Amino acid sequence: MHSAARPQGLARPRAKLRAGRKALPWYLRAVWVLVFLAAGLCAVAPVHAAEPELSSFALVQNEEGVLLSYAVNFDLSRSVDDTLSKAVPLFFVAEAEVFRERWYWRDLRVAHAVRIWRIVFQPLTSTYRVTFAGRSQNYDTREEAFAAISRGARWKIAEPGQVEEGSRHYAEFSYRLDTSLLPRPMQIGIGGQTDWALSVQRKQKIN
Repeated sequence: MHSAARPQGLARPRAKLRAGRKALPWYLRAVWVLVFLAAGLCAVAPVHAAEPELSSFALVQNEEGVLLSYAVNFDLSRSVDDTLSKAVPLFFVAEAEVFRERWYWRDLRVAHAVRIWRIVFQPLTSTYRVTFAGRSQNYDTREEAFAAISRGARWKIAEPGQVEEGSRHYAEFSYRLDTSLLPRPMQIGIGGQTDWALSVQRKQKIN
């Protein structure tokens, strides 16, 4: 007899619980949903790409000046890759500085060169558009597009007269994904996220 009556006794608290849930205002229910969604997102570990590396790097000084050839290997993290696939432009920057050593004061920068690439995915044609120095070109594959922006050959980073004979000089090179060129709301949203920190540097003496 008692075993048969237990389900009936339990039915009343359950009914009250369901009634209490329905009594919650809609905005409180929405808050609970957002809390559970945020908890689910935080539980997912971010996927980081391998550190970028310079597969080649060479400095040549001749009658033309100082010429730099380089190639950078890198992979995009999942969040950066997702951003690119949503047709958001990304900006990559190669920067080179030439310094003359000075024992009596800080080293003097004698030359500075910068290259900036803009790459964006075009969903309608499934191609990648790369803009550099005011010119744009479309590439059918991502591999072709990134090959165009991740290497340089005989890039003049200093004029002949900027490197003095008899003095010691060196070059500092950096290649990076520049988040400062993204729209301001995006900069705020990705601030502090390590998966957006794509950068590689090299310092080398000029012979």
